[in-house]
Amino acid sequence: MLPATASPEREAQNRHALPRAVWQFLAAGVGLLLLLAGMAASMTSGGVRPTLAWGLGAALGAVFVAASFGFSAGVRRFFTVGDSQHLRAQLLMVGVALALFTPALTAGHVLGSPVRGYVFPIGLALVAGGVLFGIGMQIAGACGSGMLAALGGGSARMIVAFLAFIAGAALAVATSEAWSSLPRLPAFSFTARLGLAGGIAIQIALIAVLWFALVLTERKRSGGVVSLFQKRSGDLLSPGMGAVLIAALSFATLAALGRPWTLSMPFALWGSWGVEATGLDDPTFWPFWEDPTRVDMYQRAALNDSSSVMNLGMILGALMAAGLTLRFLPVWRLPLRSFLAALIGGLFLGYGAVLGTGCNISAFLAGSASGSGHGWVWLAAALAGNAVGLLFRPLFGLSR
Repeated sequence: MLPATASPEREAQNRHALPRAVWQFLAAGVGLLLLLAGMAASMTSGGVRPTLAWGLGAALGAVFVAASFGFSAGVRRFFTVGDSQHLRAQLLMVGVALALFTPALTAGHVLGSPVRGYVFPIGLALVAGGVLFGIGMQIAGACGSGMLAALGGGSARMIVAFLAFIAGAALAVATSEAWSSLPRLPAFSFTARLGLAGGIAIQIALIAVLWFALVLTERKRSGGVVSLFQKRSGDLLSPGMGAVLIAALSFATLAALGRPWTLSMPFALWGSWGVEATGLDDPTFWPFWEDPTRVDMYQRAALNDSSSVMNLGMILGALMAAGLTLRFLPVWRLPLRSFLAALIGGLFLGYGAVLGTGCNISAFLAGSASGSGHGWVWLAAALAGNAVGLLFRPLFGLSR
């Protein structure tokens, strides 16, 4: 009996299988080399902390890719089809982070190293920033962390959104006098008001209520509930496992850097540096950077800024993970409407992040894990913004 002859399509696929795999592993290797080079440079000029930040960022980028962990897609799936798996994963992430952060922040140190949380006032700027950020999430198709992970995966669309995020953040910093005096309430800490046990209990109760509401909604709309630890096709990790690892790495960031993971501030920093480099203005005289808590950050070298290198590390970690799992798939064709969506969405993300004290990471995760009420207020505002952003997606040729 003669052996079956492979189809021309199959032969072509076999011819390209090895080169594609080699190319993918080459991309992962480039990511690793750049990461090691960055860590070495930071160790030489900045010491241990920024060096650790490279590694923490890379680990987070790898987890985001391995679990396809994203905030914007998870919100969109819930609003459109009732799938709450990723939203429940985010609640699990906050719950685990809260349990890890609260004892450490109450003690004021981790293994003798001082740590502090993020507890910020609640005001109109926070709410407006959360809404703007939520709108930008759905138009751009990613939040800050999702954008960095997608950049590592080779998304040309996210390159546009990334640059627009930087521009939007710089614009918000330049116009800070217009919004910094908006009405606001004093900062509120659950732990400071209710103590260690009470602070954890009230937030766990809030998580439980939201979880129950998500489960009821999903069951009503789809007839069942997708397990939190059910992996999607092609993923190495389930959303639930991704959530636990992100929470653990967030706590490792607190221990290593002395403060929670912050993702949005580097965008404002890079944008301001860009304004200075092009001679458009001198940001050192902007009130935002004249704040005593930010002066040192602006004057610090890029490789010595832990937040900046952590963002860069996240891109490289995502690149390595995408290459090793054969998911590094750069697509350079970008239709006009997709380009405009990335541009406009990125501007909304950048401006909203600065206005609202951060993004899903800096405001929601870091804030709620620190026991601050502003994290939960930001979440409500961002969800409202996401609902509005979904209405605009069809204008850019994007599905709801």
